[in-house]
Amino acid sequence: MKRLLRSRRAAFGAAVLALVALGAALAPLVSSGDPAGQRDIVLTRFLPPLATDGRGAFHALGTDRFGRDVWTRLVYGARVSLGVGGLAVLLSIAIGVAVGAVAGHWGGPVRTLLLGITDFALALPRVVLLLLLAALWRPNATLVIVVLGVTGWMSVARLVYGEVRSLGVRPFVEGARALGASRSRVLGRHILPNALTPVIVAAALGVGNAIMLEAGLSFLGLGVQPPTPSWGNMIASGRDTLVNAPWVATAPGVALVLVVVACTLLGDAVQDALQPVRTRP
Repeated sequence: MKRLLRSRRAAFGAAVLALVALGAALAPLVSSGDPAGQRDIVLTRFLPPLATDGRGAFHALGTDRFGRDVWTRLVYGARVSLGVGGLAVLLSIAIGVAVGAVAGHWGGPVRTLLLGITDFALALPRVVLLLLLAALWRPNATLVIVVLGVTGWMSVARLVYGEVRSLGVRPFVEGARALGASRSRVLGRHILPNALTPVIVAAALGVGNAIMLEAGLSFLGLGVQPPTPSWGNMIASGRDTLVNAPWVATAPGVALVLVVVACTLLGDAVQDALQPVRTRP
């Protein structure tokens, strides 16, 4: 933990994520409170950043083609992007830990079946599968969470499987078995808590990946649907106005890059902190 607290990468990543999460949580207090609100479109559309409209409302990041405040939509969109990314990672971790733990601890046909399913799922192109699943049902936030969760558990399952297999031959596990502990108790109390180190790193790195995938689906119209703000559909709505109103797409684009970089740096810092310190011979 001391190594993590001293890491500049961890400090930067945690600070960015904390600020974004705080802004999303306090969105009604730090914005106009209505991300879909439209007034006089003719007078308020495409106002530049730091502009004030005819009614005296200040727009820190300007307005879009419908006169909606970009800052308000940005902070409300953070709720969607962070929520979808976080819940999708939790779902994928839950599935991956369950599959990897059972496959690593129980042998025979159970292991063969679970590893076969994992390998088959790994062989499928994730992006194509995401587009297929999103196209079969009406896109919404819940569907995006489920789709990202059920297509991202395979790497976690492989990590947990390897850790469980490695820990299964350790002396403390053999001692628990010698004392008469059941297989389920050995797995839940002795093996699984010690196998979660790579899962923590995968979760930290996976949040940024899930946020990026959600933004990509929303950009293609297969994710969160307007007028609900999402960083992906905000970028999509401003892609054809990059010349005359670049702030519409630039603001969510910069926010997306910062959050993904913050998640990556935080994940790398956590991985370095959890690795054992190597001493020179």
